Amino acid sequence: MHAQNCLLGFLSQGPNYGYELKKMYDSLFGRDKPILPGQIYSTLSRLERDGKVEEVEDAEKSAGPSRVKYQITGKGSEYFQKWLDEPEKVNPHLQTTMYFKVVLALMSNQDATKFLDSQRHSHIAEMRQLTKVRNETDDLATTLLIDNTIFHIEADLRWMELAHSRINQLREELCKTKA
Repeated sequence: MHAQNCLLGFLSQGPNYGYELKKMYDSLFGRDKPILPGQIYSTLSRLERDGKVEEVEDAEKSAGPSRVKYQITGKGSEYFQKWLDEPEKVNPHLQTTMYFKVVLALMSNQDATKFLDSQRHSHIAEMRQLTKVRNETDDLATTLLIDNTIFHIEADLRWMELAHSRINQLREELCKTKA
């Protein structure tokens, strides 16, 4: 998820301050995808530059540092709605870190199966932890988010199995490209 879409979504609920937007982000997405305060403010600056958000006159003036309140514009609302309405495209290119590690291990004459086995154990441990948390919660939103993560882990595990079964074939292909 792009930070700008997230911030536009938050601002579609009403005007807010950057630090409040960060708190909202952290409470909903921070566990899996942390964001720095600087990312929030630089994203808000770009959104303002592009006419998707604007500063709002703040009635709550304080003696402390000046605080800027932002609100979504019509252009920002249209952009956000379009993003919501468009299905995400499946990425046909397998350019993940796992893939790069397998290829680079093979290219440097290292044992790629060692990496895959280690990654597999790490994924299984994470899946067990998530399953434990899911079984201990009554919150449907948390359960759905955990299920989504588990499904992604399962897909990664299937890919690792497939990659493991094709290591020798990949090694041969890589040797041909080196020559």
